[in-house]
Order: sequence, then C-alpha cells, then structure tokens
Amino acid sequence: MTTDPTTRTFDGFTLGSATAAYQIEGGAAEGGRTPSIWDTYSHTPGLTEFGHTGDVAADHYHRWPQDVEHIAALGLDAYRLSISWSRVQPGGRGPLNPEGVQFYVDLLDALNAAGIDPVVTLYHWDLPQELEDDGGWPARATAEAFADYARAMATELGDRVHTWTTLNEPWCSSYLGYASGVHAPGRTEPAAALAAVHHLNLAHGLAVAAIREVLPAARVSVTLNFHAMRAADPTSSADLDAVDQIDALANGAFTGPMLEGAYPARLLTDTAAITDWSFVREGDLALIHQPLTVLGVNYYATTMVRYSPVGDTSSDNSGHRESASTPWIGADRVAFVTEPGPYTAMGWNIAPEALTELLLDLSRRYPDLPTMVTENGAAFDDEVSADGRVHDDRRVAYLHDHVAAVAAARAAGADVRGYFAWSLLDNFEWAWGYERRFGIIRVDYETQERTWKDSAHWFRRLTTARELPGVTEVEPA
Repeated sequence: MTTDPTTRTFDGFTLGSATAAYQIEGGAAEGGRTPSIWDTYSHTPGLTEFGHTGDVAADHYHRWPQDVEHIAALGLDAYRLSISWSRVQPGGRGPLNPEGVQFYVDLLDALNAAGIDPVVTLYHWDLPQELEDDGGWPARATAEAFADYARAMATELGDRVHTWTTLNEPWCSSYLGYASGVHAPGRTEPAAALAAVHHLNLAHGLAVAAIREVLPAARVSVTLNFHAMRAADPTSSADLDAVDQIDALANGAFTGPMLEGAYPARLLTDTAAITDWSFVREGDLALIHQPLTVLGVNYYATTMVRYSPVGDTSSDNSGHRESASTPWIGADRVAFVTEPGPYTAMGWNIAPEALTELLLDLSRRYPDLPTMVTENGAAFDDEVSADGRVHDDRRVAYLHDHVAAVAAARAAGADVRGYFAWSLLDNFEWAWGYERRFGIIRVDYETQERTWKDSAHWFRRLTTARELPGVTEVEPA
C-alpha cells in the first residue's frame, strides 16, 4: 500500500457525519420534551443572532426517516447523533418519557437496518433547565443525575448503539456556559466555571461506569475539542509559557483527569486565586479515570498566544460571539493572536497540517488509545446557483485537505479509526442562530427542503471509492 497521504485508501476506516439534537431536531415542545438550557437561552432577547431559536431547527424530529435515507445514500459507515436529555427524561430526573425514548429507538433501528453504525452522544450541551435551576454543572448533583441518565439510556437502547460518547466538548459547556456566558446558561462566574469543569469530568467517569454496569462490552468514548496550540514566537520562553498555561486550561483540564488520573499542576497553580478546588473530593479522580475504547477529537482551527503584561483575550479566534467576560480564567497575562488566513465564516483559520500534528501528538501521549475525528468541517456563505446546485468549492477543498491530514497522520503511525464531517445538515449554530451553515446538505429553513451540496457529492465519492477524491470530483455519481 502506498504511503502517499493523498492516495492512501480508507479500507477499514469509519467515514461518517455528525449532528446534535438541539441543532437539528426541532419539536421543542412535542412528544413530552421539556425545556433545556438552550431553549431558555435562545428565547432570551439579545443572546442569539436575530433572536433565532431551535424550536424548529432542521425539523429532524418529523423528518428523520428522510434524513436516514440521505445518510444511507451518502454511503456513510456511521452517523454521530446526540440524545436530548429533556426529551427522554423531562427535568433530568425521575421517570423516563416513553414517547421520547421511542423516538430514539425508532431512529437507531432505522440506522442499524440501513447498515449505519450509530455513535451516540449522551450530552451535547442541552442540560434540562430544572437541573440548571438547581445549580447546573457547578453542582455535584448534576453529575450524579447524569450517571442515572446514562444508565437508563444504556438499559433502554442497549446494543442499538455502536459507540457511546459521554460528553461533547466539555470545554464549551464549562467555560463558555459559566465563564464568558456566550453559551447557555449564560453565566459569567469564573469559580463556578471551574467547578463545572470538575463535575463534567466526574459526570463522564460516572457515566462510563454506569454504561458498563448495564453493557459490560460497550464501546465508550468522550469527545474533546482540542486546542492546537501555537506560540506567536516559538523562540520566546514567555510565549511558550503562555502556551503551557492555555494548554493546561483548555486541554489538560480534561485530558488530565480523564486520561491520566490527575489535574495538571499548572492548572491548579494558575487558578488558585479563583478557587481552592475543594469541590474535588477524595476518590473523584479514580472515578473519572475510566478506560476508554476510543478518544473523540474535534478540530477546527489553531490557537496562537503570546505573553502580554496586560493580556488581551479579545482576539481568541474562537468564533463565538463577543462577551465582556472571558472563558480564559486566570490567563490575565496571555494575549491571543489572530493568525493569518484563509478563514471560514466563523473567523477560524484553516490549518489542516495542525490536525496531523494533533493526532500524532495524541498518539505519542496515549499510545494505547485510538482516536477518531468526531467533528471537522467549515461554515461558508453558501448560495444556491441558477442550476439549483450549491457549489461550495471552499468546503470541498476544506474537507479534502483535512481528510488528507488524517491520512498523513495514519501514514506516520497514528492509530486514527475514523473521520466524521460536521455537519450532515445546515442547522442551528448556537448563539449564531442560522447565520452559519456547516452542512454538506443544505436546509431551506422556510420549506425544510434538503439539497446535496457539492461537498455531499464529494463525500459520497470518498465513501464509495475509499480513496481521497480530487477537489474537482464533485459531480453526482
């Protein structure tokens, strides 16, 4: 087999696409579902672009059979979805909602019947509002409730699920939800955000154990959005120290306890003035440090920093809406540097080579833990052309270059098992509402009509040939 990353085949490699419940389902008040923090947040004036909400989204709740047909037609090996906690267990505690559970049973059965492996995320940011009212993720009880929910889902859904993912991007849930406030629940409390970090970690560990109580052979994962760090001046010790600080805050806060059994000393030192971490109880780290089947990696862009005696987090390249508060707790001597383009519509720089570097670094650090790219994609300003097609050539190029980057990592020895394009459908992009389109399938939000973009046709060629197509190979097969 050739080792040229542009022609390396993808036999035995999972090719999929991904979505999240609140971003596509709609049916927000149907079938027994109750509000999540994102319902509350998006209905609060001024918090989302144009006041958009996920009430209807891509109407997947009603159109899922059609969407499964699209998934099958794309030739996907797997489909990554999330469960709406408040749909299956209103309020986050107590009895399950049979109608909500049945929705996912039917969806998973259809996927399995079509030969598509369901990769199920238990938490993709939509905490039941009642749990937030009782303290949210800064409260230990939320982690305990999550474990009960995970156990219930393992019992109800069983072997319909190919791979269980506990959490999606807990960095966002904690720092954006409780420090900068640009995500639900919109709180700006740095100490609470760090408590949320720990209780999300604890929730992960408790959930892994709960799933395996019910399904001893379950494949279990977590998905982290890794910050691929760069120093503005690689020869500057001060800039390299800034990298270390942000790496501990962004990455080590989760990989430390989950994969190594301890929080980074650097994280504890840098945040000592904010919290004493007394919410970490004896035995917690052992509960969090559970063996995993695969590590989910979400990657979109790089993060460049430099030392600054003043500090400036205004250009953190995060693509999130501006806030007077910062997610970068305790990093008051770090400045975030805007990297050269090109950029996506989110303002994220395009750097596929950093994905190769990230996967190789994770392979070296955790040689016995395979990885899977669970999200990678790009938002661009798509338009329907006169021929009725969406010629999203920049997205095609983006996907091509990042799949090639994964192939390069594999050729260099990284044990990468799969790649999921974000996203299957245009959807509700959190605080940006419907103004950012990530889908390889276009959604007309007025008619809910689905249209394959050129990127979908390109991805279909990838799944069919199991070799990387050229960027011009986008005509319908």
